[in-house]
Amino acid sequence: MATTTALPVKRVPQALVRYAWLVVAYNILVILWGALVRATGSGAGCGNHWPLCNGQVVPLAPRIDTIIEFTHRCMTGGATFVVLGLLIWTFRATIKGQAARIAAVASTILLVNEAILGALLVKLGYVTGNQSTGRVVMLSIHLSNTLLLVAAITLTAVFLGTGQLTRNLHLKGTRATWTLLGLLATIIVGVSGSLAALGDTLFPASSLRAAVEQDLSSSSPWLLRLRGVHPLSAVIAAAFVLWLLSQARRAGASRLATIVLTLLGAQFALGLLDVILLAPTWMQILHLLGADLYWVALVTLAAQLLWPPQSPTSAT
Repeated sequence: MATTTALPVKRVPQALVRYAWLVVAYNILVILWGALVRATGSGAGCGNHWPLCNGQVVPLAPRIDTIIEFTHRCMTGGATFVVLGLLIWTFRATIKGQAARIAAVASTILLVNEAILGALLVKLGYVTGNQSTGRVVMLSIHLSNTLLLVAAITLTAVFLGTGQLTRNLHLKGTRATWTLLGLLATIIVGVSGSLAALGDTLFPASSLRAAVEQDLSSSSPWLLRLRGVHPLSAVIAAAFVLWLLSQARRAGASRLATIVLTLLGAQFALGLLDVILLAPTWMQILHLLGADLYWVALVTLAAQLLWPPQSPTSAT
């Protein structure tokens, strides 16, 4: 009977695995602060200048909107250093053929895209009260890239912990197809949710009844009439995720599946509260935090289901 020789998988320091998860957490914090920028209308706090803020490296006598926007830019700059640190450390601690390297490179590329898209939003004036189609399109691309960035960093952390090999990253069969569809549907939920939050910010309602009337009125701005896409896409995505959870339980990943299911339920509850409370800023940020945690848990579960952990051996 023929045997195959497995490639050695180099053990990585646990400090690196913990650092990778800290990078995930830091980027979630950057995302939440970005939501604060949008919710408070502070996107033009630094004017039409980038990377400078109102033509200055450090704004003097800044307004509150300038402080919020400038802080977000500083945090984004910090993300550049922590992601580059993750890339360098990953290449130093792994060997050729380990999947963590691919995920770390993808994280870096997506981070560059993130900076470019963020700069375009400022330079094109797609901030504060701008209601143009261009802003919606650019924001949708930006938000999709953000979710892919978080997914790539999450996969880096997962692969560092599991020792996954690049050659084993197969995407074949029904399980892979439905898993990818579930992840894609979740991205659509995230993007539609952010657009719904933008509508709440630009067109605040005085009551729940007024908000519903806004959504149903043919004279309402089209951004408001699109808000119904978010709950509908959430239900569709949940169907895919529930299938994924059943597969995960059969594969022995019951604990992580339970975490994902709990976060999914929490997201529906937070979404309902967001509607009832007329989307106050703190509620929007809390809902977004839940969405980010859910996304990280879902990507982790998908990775473990599609690509089971390797058994690390010594490598030089």
